[in-house]
Amino acid sequence: METRENKNLTKKEISSFIAKKIGLSINYTEYVVDDLIVVLCELIKDSKLNIVSFGKFKTIFKKERLGRNPKNKVEYKISARKSVSFIPSKNLDKQYNN
Repeated sequence: METRENKNLTKKEISSFIAKKIGLSINYTEYVVDDLIVVLCELIKDSKLNIVSFGKFKTIFKKERLGRNPKNKVEYKISARKSVSFIPSKNLDKQYNN
């Protein structure tokens, strides 16, 4: 992939990269990327998801807590919620750091 200033990727950019790399149409790879994201989200909701040589996705349950707006110091409740944590595999870490 080319060097980018902005670190955020869109699904369209991922699809076009895959299309160029593999030689498939961009429309087809957009469907594949969309379906992959849906499947990953469903698997993560169920429990931990471990993708070998990539990393682990884990659902974290955060408790309700008291938050504060730093500008005007107004306190408010932050509701309980679920969040996703990602832990990269050692192989991914090595590739990234080399």
